[in-house]
Amino acid sequence: MAYSTPLESRIAKKTTKAIVDFNLIEDGDRVMVGLSGGKDSWALLQTLDVLRKRAPIDFSLIAVNVDSGYKEFKHDLIAKTCKERGWELRIEHTSIGEVMDDILEAKDTPCSLCARLRRGVLYRIATEVGATKIALGHHLDDFIETLLLNLFFSGSLKAMPARLVSDTGEHVVIRPLVYVGEDEARLFARECGLPIIGCCCPACGDLSLQRQRIKRLITDLEVEHSGVKNSMLKAMTNVMPRHLLDTRLNPSGELRDSVALRLEEEGAANLIQIRH
Repeated sequence: MAYSTPLESRIAKKTTKAIVDFNLIEDGDRVMVGLSGGKDSWALLQTLDVLRKRAPIDFSLIAVNVDSGYKEFKHDLIAKTCKERGWELRIEHTSIGEVMDDILEAKDTPCSLCARLRRGVLYRIATEVGATKIALGHHLDDFIETLLLNLFFSGSLKAMPARLVSDTGEHVVIRPLVYVGEDEARLFARECGLPIIGCCCPACGDLSLQRQRIKRLITDLEVEHSGVKNSMLKAMTNVMPRHLLDTRLNPSGELRDSVALRLEEEGAANLIQIRH
């Protein structure tokens, strides 16, 4: 069975690579897709549905939309779209929008608080529907933007993992679009005729000045040096602890972790191969 378009083929192959590289989906999984109605979550659901029909393993999908309670939110259009395409859907109506102002702390942004509250709802629903994996629509640009935001403004060297086990060990969060660019997800959602629905939150789309600056920086660098985004993503898989300052990884300047040493040696070997 051939892919419908070159774009679908490209995204499907990148998503398949992520699934294999990070062991994201296994035989018998019930994958719950967090469906916000935005371009990224639609692209994720469409891609996983395409792969489900072609994959050598058997897994099922259920989309879950967490309605924050804003009157203008078009959850009926999400329901209509999923019904037309044969996608199982659950819509969870909440009052997140009403309580945001009451619990928002100075250190939080509205988007980060909302994301945490919605994540809690997703964890609860995952248990109720028997989901073994929770799939989120974070893409390549999200990964590298988060990396630089933490590096520049939080004093930490971290991004987000493609596969994350929750603190309780009860849930596994996966991000299958890690190799897919934001522009590809946007084009794919449009190509598939999926309705892009805003969440209707007053702060939605109002990116912090820091994130806006990071987006512009990455865009400018990519224009000047094509491949910069992929290089930054690759850097997250090519960590050399001996060349960092975290004494938990490299106490007293001597590497104690044999795994870290092996990773560094592999990185050096790859560099030698590239030069030759």
